[in-house]
Amino acid sequence: MDRAQHLALANEAVMRAAKLADDAERYVSNTREKTHASAAASAAWADVARTHAAIAALLPNTTTED
Repeated sequence: MDRAQHLALANEAVMRAAKLADDAERYVSNTREKTHASAAASAAWADVARTHAAIAALLPNTTTED
């Protein structure tokens, strides 16, 4: 897996984390169970995003600029 692929996966994970954080915020006034579950899932996806970004940072840039 190259740097660009890790960055794409990091971006996808960030988007999932953001959606789940929005869900948690929406659920906060309705039900604690869904709030906690969404917040925990959001945190997990944020960890995934950070991991992919860290891996990408260690890999060489394989894009070619003309």
